[in-house]
Order: sequence, then C-alpha cells, then structure tokens
Amino acid sequence: MDSAAGDNTTESELSFGAELTRWREHRRMSKKQLAVAMGFDPSYVSHVEAGRYSASEDFARKAETVLSAGGALWRAWRSDSSARVTGPSAQSADGLVVEDDYAELRYDGTAYRATQRRRLFNGGTEPVTRYLMRISVDRYPGQPERSNALYRVRPLTWDELGLTATCDGESMAWRSKQDRDSFKEAWLCFENDRGRFPLYPGQHATLVYSYVVDDDRWGPWFQRAVRLPTRRLSVDLVFPADLDPVVWGTETSTTAEAVPLRTLITRTDREDEAVFSWATDDPPMGARYRLEWRFRARDSDAGQSRPELRTASDRMKAAGIVQEGEPVLSMVARPFDLPAETEEACDVVDKLFAAMQRVREHHVFGKGMGLAAPQIGIDRAAAVVAPPDPDAEPIVLLNPRVVTESPETDEQYEGCLSFFDVRGLVPRPLRLEVEHTRVDGRQVITVLEAGLARLIGHEIDHLYGRLYTDRMREGVKPIPVEEYRGTGQAWTYR
Repeated sequence: MDSAAGDNTTESELSFGAELTRWREHRRMSKKQLAVAMGFDPSYVSHVEAGRYSASEDFARKAETVLSAGGALWRAWRSDSSARVTGPSAQSADGLVVEDDYAELRYDGTAYRATQRRRLFNGGTEPVTRYLMRISVDRYPGQPERSNALYRVRPLTWDELGLTATCDGESMAWRSKQDRDSFKEAWLCFENDRGRFPLYPGQHATLVYSYVVDDDRWGPWFQRAVRLPTRRLSVDLVFPADLDPVVWGTETSTTAEAVPLRTLITRTDREDEAVFSWATDDPPMGARYRLEWRFRARDSDAGQSRPELRTASDRMKAAGIVQEGEPVLSMVARPFDLPAETEEACDVVDKLFAAMQRVREHHVFGKGMGLAAPQIGIDRAAAVVAPPDPDAEPIVLLNPRVVTESPETDEQYEGCLSFFDVRGLVPRPLRLEVEHTRVDGRQVITVLEAGLARLIGHEIDHLYGRLYTDRMREGVKPIPVEEYRGTGQAWTYR
C-alpha cells in the first residue's frame, strides 16, 4: 500500500484529520487544491485537518478517491471516534453501509448462477424502501462489435434471468429500472404481496438475490464495484475441476489504471469442483475488482482460441482495439451528461483501463500511451492517457475540448493503436489548455505541455473523428514501423 515516506506513524494511531494531512502532503497538494478537486470550500478542509470539524461521510469518500489512499482514509474515518458507526444506535453514517458483501458465481458447464448476499445497516435518518441491483454481461471482452452483434440477436430477458430476492428470508418484490440487451437494473423492494418491511434507521438486514445466464452470453469475467461504504467484500468462483480452470484478477477506479489484485486468490479443491476465493477489507469507494478466468481444457474451442498475431496491428486487434476503416473512428463521440451519467462514464473508463492493460502485454510504450473510447468501439467522449513517467497518475478525460493552443509547434513521430504498423510525422502545438468535465459535473481546465500535450491532443482528435494522418503535412506519408527507430523511446524536447 502507498504510504508517506519518512512517516513511521501507523494508520491506527492517526485521527482522520491527521491522516488527511499526511496523504494530502504525500500527494503534494495544497489545501486549496484538494478542496477544488473534491468540490469543498478550502476552509472546510482546514477545519477537518485541525480537528475542529468532524468530516462527513461524503467528504471522507471523496478524499479517499481524490488522494488514492488505498483505503487508509476510509479506515481512519471509520475508526475516528467522531465518525465511527458503532452499532444500531449510531446515526452518523449517511445512508446505507454494507457490512459484508459476498458473491458466489457457480458454473455447471453450460450456465452461470450468480448469488449475492449483502448485510446492510441503515445509518441514515430515513427508512430505506428499495435497493438497486445491476446485471451486466459481455461475452467477448475486447471485441465490442462481436458482443453487440450477439446481444442484438439474443438479448438478455428478465424471464430467462429468473431473478429472485429475499430480505432476512422474506421474499422481495422487484421492478425493472433499466432493460437493455446486455445490461439490467432492478429495484429490490422491501415489500411483497403480504406487506411492507422497510429497513429503518439503526436496523440491519441481509439481502440475498440470484439469477442465471447461459455461457453463450456470459463472458469469462466477473466484476464487483464498490458503490456504497463497504466493510468487507468477498467472492467465490466455483468451476468444474475437469475444465482445468485458472483465475486472475485486477482492480481499478476512475482515478487509477488497472493493477493486479492486492490480495491473494486462493484455490480449494472439493470433490469435482475447484473453488477460487478472494476477499478484501474496507475497499475504497469507486473501486472495481475484476476476476477473469480461462478453462484450459477448452483452449482449442471456438471463441477461446487466439488469432495468429503476425503484425503489430494484428496484436492490437487481438487486444480489442478497433482498426482503421471502422465507422466509429470517423464519428464525433457523444458527450456525457454529468453527473446524471456518472455510472456510464465510470464503466467506459473502466473498459479503457482494462484495454490499456491488454495492449501493454503486446508493446512497450516509452512515450506514454493513450486510448479513446471509439478505439474500443464505444462512441462516447472519454479518453485515458498514461504519461511516460511510470509513477505519474493517469489522466482521465471526459467531454474534453481544446480551448487554447500555443502558436509554437513541433513535429514528432506518432503511432496509433488503430493502425499500428506505421508511424507518422505529425506537427502539434507545444502547449494546450483543455477543458474537461469531472464525474460530478464540474468543468475544469488542464494545461499540458510538450509530450503530454501531444498525447492528449492525439486522443481528443479521436473523439472528434480525426486520425493523426489528417494532421500530417501535405506530401508526408507514414512509414512502416520496421523503418522507425524511436520505438520504446521518449520524445525529445529542447
């Protein structure tokens, strides 16, 4: 876990205010910078750090996300005597808290059954009458056109899913909120045909719900997203042992790219089943944990085999990158309505980070790298850029547009994952001012120079249907990658 250098104080010894100060200074942010990033008044940050104000749950959640504290701030907030939820009588938590989130995904060789159990505590001041659940599937990760074509022909239906839900053993009514071909949302209602049973402030309840999807429409992945304050999150994957399964996982958020799970996935064999278990305590808000698997006994089956990777473009296509000539690359991407479409924006960003990880398995990027949503078949205005410095935080852009560019330019070679067999000499401004939108709807302007200006300018072009070849000087043509001598090296600037 990331920790502030030179500080030997353990997290348990620090109040939330002291922990906030430690992480803010570790991230080299002023109180004003942190306040702006979180959407709070700078004086509020000062009062919290000094211990004059008790931080709200919303403040703690946003601080955890902005400072990427690996759960340290959330744990400090929970353990702080001024903010801890100690039991049924505590009223400081704002709304639902998930005390235990457990999911089991069981595969019988033809279909997947997902069963999810959540132990809830109402720490708010109003009774809770419904709970939102989601079902999202993607049969062919990294191949959006193939998945979309499948679900257009064979969309998920509520009848096939067979959704059932209970609260403390009592059946729950439910009603559909969203009904798309590969995505569903439903309200689980604290009621049935025999009456209502709201979850009142200070009460606990255990929700259990399950559904079934055949393996023709369920891809080899299962993701858990932290949308409510959660104390423990755990998953069991149960597969037939004779399929010789292997499982791995990654975690990500809207402010950090995908990294391997920080806690171990364990395997237990029982009779004819292989059970893969994973768990984490105090996951930060906004975190997403993705488990993936492969059945080695089926590696030669259709849909599991990999294409022959002869060229650089073949490798990018295998990683799920849309290639030149596809209509989505020449379209203007649709902007997000934020914060109303926060969930959609976060899902797209997650998919971008996952695709970047797949791409990195095929190529070393000395200049940094970027990826725009149209390049993974999604016509939304989102892009992610990883700077060349491996320690630098990735840059997430939603609805970006260039508001100012410098008259000074330079010309450097660029590559594009959507036609990666060539490199082109492209003139670009040395400085950009880019306006973009945060998930909470606030618009900000970021100033970028030199290599970062080039990287981000390239990705913004994608969101407006332009390729770097559209910017090349007349008469200049891309060269084969075999003739290019800058692979794996950073751009140079005076």
